[in-house]
Amino acid sequence: MTQTARKPLFNMNVDLMHGPIFQRLVIFMLPIFVSNLFQQLYNTVDTMIVGNVLGDTALAAIGSCGSIYELLVGFGLGIGNGLAIVAARSYGAQEDDLLKKTVAGSLVIGLIASLCITLAGAVGLRPLLVLLDTPAEILEDAYRYIIVIDYGVMVMFAYNLCAGLLRAIGNSFMPLVFLLLSSGLNILLDLLFIAKMGLGVQGAAVATVISQGVSVLLCILYVFAKVKLLLPEKKHFKVGQHLYWELFSQSICMGLMSSIVSAGSVVLQYGINGLGTLVIAGHTAARKMFMFTDMPLLSMASAGSTFVSQNCGAGQPDRVRKGMKEIYLYSVVVAVLAVLLMRAAAPWMVAFVSGSSEPVVLENGARYLLWNAPFYAVLGVLLSTRYALQSLGNKVLPLFSSVIELVGKIIFVLLLIPKFAYNAVILCEPIIWCFMAVYLVTVYLHDPFVFPKKK
Repeated sequence: MTQTARKPLFNMNVDLMHGPIFQRLVIFMLPIFVSNLFQQLYNTVDTMIVGNVLGDTALAAIGSCGSIYELLVGFGLGIGNGLAIVAARSYGAQEDDLLKKTVAGSLVIGLIASLCITLAGAVGLRPLLVLLDTPAEILEDAYRYIIVIDYGVMVMFAYNLCAGLLRAIGNSFMPLVFLLLSSGLNILLDLLFIAKMGLGVQGAAVATVISQGVSVLLCILYVFAKVKLLLPEKKHFKVGQHLYWELFSQSICMGLMSSIVSAGSVVLQYGINGLGTLVIAGHTAARKMFMFTDMPLLSMASAGSTFVSQNCGAGQPDRVRKGMKEIYLYSVVVAVLAVLLMRAAAPWMVAFVSGSSEPVVLENGARYLLWNAPFYAVLGVLLSTRYALQSLGNKVLPLFSSVIELVGKIIFVLLLIPKFAYNAVILCEPIIWCFMAVYLVTVYLHDPFVFPKKK
């Protein structure tokens, strides 16, 4: 089944169901990449200003709760991505009424999920920081930072859902515009709250939440003005049991997948926290740079998710197969470029983010970046395949890849980090990525839609 080209809603939409695949993927991916880049700036600018203005101890305070940040925000973002996948399939099938019902159901589920995450964080964040053996000298700063992020979860989820719905219909450009504007605001607020008003690490969190709130407001205004297709009417809130279940199951599975990954990061953070404040600071700086340099992989995986969802809705398995092959090749190219970049600039990158001159901070951070770089190819295959399986409606099996990651990190924390210290921290994720990628590709090669059995 091949559908005729759908008339674009506006000229910023990219048609992912027709024409040259890789070219369309790159065009669609680039705004996502820049958007992810600037979204990461929210956290990295916080880190740079905190490290340079407040010093290594304050930097370690933010780093010590970084995995909790991923756990809080990641679950909400996973839910938003799952909801957007259902919307993209509806758009690919050219069912506009179903698309509006999907948006209505997404709003209801998103509101409930955000409230639950916020309440859970309000109750459990301080005990969790203590449980993770956060050093006493940074415990209070860490809590003051992460509790503000917890209260802003709904804002962050709202932006992710709005951006995800726009991308579901092929528009990856406007979410970028809104994020660029709010990123500039974030930098100004960071300087105001941290450097001028002396709010410390809590000021960094407040700046992040306010800036994200601005991007949400801009997204909503744009949808009302230009994208009526995404505006449900009162009748569309009668979503129906079947669609609610599809939205709930898809979003919860992606949310759980993200939270299991983040739970593994929390476990790993426990092992890192036992290595001392300077090691935490070096890892924090390196991790921030890693989250920048893996953006080309994450952005292509996100673009591939919409591509697979739309072509699944349009009944085009051949196009899915060809697109995935090209995404895998792209991941290898990114890995080669990452190796060259880290060899040339890893120590400088860590020093730039951390503002530190401590040898432990700089050497550990640079080694983390250098050793991880060759494994970017594996990470790219892992991310794109996991997103593709979710987009194909395979909700449960990709979850097991996250379980592999969680179990692997527990093994490293219990057995290997006590013996090999930070070297084990560095190699933990690359080794686990290899096992996850093999599992996910095996599942993908047996997908009945993409690889139908010959009769």
